[in-house]
Amino acid sequence: MKRVDDFRLRLGSKELVPIMVGGMGVDISTAELSLEAARLGGIGHISDAMVPTVSDRRFNTKYVKNKLQQYKFNVANPDKSVVQFDLGLLAEATALHVGKTMEAKRGDGLVFINCMEKLTMNGPKETLRVRLQAAMDAGIDGITLAAGLHLGSFALIQDHPRFNDVKLGIIVSSLRALQLFLKKNGRTGRLPDYVVVEGPLAGGHLGFGMDWAKYDLATIVAEIRDWLHAEQLDIPLIPAGGIFTGSDAVRFLEMGAGAVQVATRFTVTQECGLPEDVQQEYFKAGEDDIEVNQISPTGYPMRMLKNSPAIGDGIRPNCEAYGYLLDASGNCQYIDAYNREVAAHPEARKVKVWDKTCLCTHMRNFECWTCGQYTYRLKDTTRRNEDGTYRVLSAEHVFHDYQFSTDDRIALPD
Repeated sequence: MKRVDDFRLRLGSKELVPIMVGGMGVDISTAELSLEAARLGGIGHISDAMVPTVSDRRFNTKYVKNKLQQYKFNVANPDKSVVQFDLGLLAEATALHVGKTMEAKRGDGLVFINCMEKLTMNGPKETLRVRLQAAMDAGIDGITLAAGLHLGSFALIQDHPRFNDVKLGIIVSSLRALQLFLKKNGRTGRLPDYVVVEGPLAGGHLGFGMDWAKYDLATIVAEIRDWLHAEQLDIPLIPAGGIFTGSDAVRFLEMGAGAVQVATRFTVTQECGLPEDVQQEYFKAGEDDIEVNQISPTGYPMRMLKNSPAIGDGIRPNCEAYGYLLDASGNCQYIDAYNREVAAHPEARKVKVWDKTCLCTHMRNFECWTCGQYTYRLKDTTRRNEDGTYRVLSAEHVFHDYQFSTDDRIALPD
């Protein structure tokens, strides 16, 4: 049987190990994790989700503290339209995060940034343009356009001097979504360099409805592959979601995929940003502990562990400090849900909000435990310590297991 290492992904003049580590926010895909993937010859991702918060953590800046201080007068006000991001500071934080990561890059691989359209930040178009341009200015190798269709994203950066230099990719979950993107962006004269096809077993936000179980990644990949061939478009496809072993990856590579994107197994590595006590929750999870729910204020279904502290936790909206999901009018579904529960329980010291959650605060505190469908298999990828905990792995170990394993085997650590 072939190994992943028998294939290569070609992006322009680069030839890469066809393994892409997915971009997990907020700072779950750390700079360290992305740099390991690049050092080993593949592609790593950092995420631009809540990048000022990530900068505060990495570089001891004070973006969040200063923003809260500026808008503290508005904390009790349900109208958050006044809470704006300083675009200059947003560019500065992005440049710090991306620039320092790129300065540390070693090896023949690449480092990309995952850029989420659904981070609307009370100024969807303006903040997205700044995040994209600042990442390009800071030397990022590529940008993966995620969490939305990004129908206008190419146009936001088409005048940038690196527009035809930086690798640009899009995440889709259907042929229809890809066709819409290509039609809308055709006027820029720029095709995506790669397309990540994310299936229904992926972690975090899904590009499907609650009927996600009716869909199959291989079927979607084959449909898009055949359409691209008929249209004579040579764009590498990168399947994602539920690719748990090197043999899983090989099956997609043999059907014509350019690479695979993987993430779940890297959540329990030393380079991942998840605290170790949370990683142990991932190891302990059983299949019944994983659910797809609708508590995200973005409107997308989201897969997570059922025991995530974020579920039902009715905290006051922290938009003055964060506010990443505020739309152009300063609205967020969690604000509405929270105020509804406060009005219904005026005597309660703290309310429970079950239908939505404050993603900004909970993601920042690693309390929203998003995960892939096969998270329950993580315990089979490592060894158990004498105290009952599971051994956290190195990213190199997991990468090499994908790269060199055969026959659906998983290499346990020594």
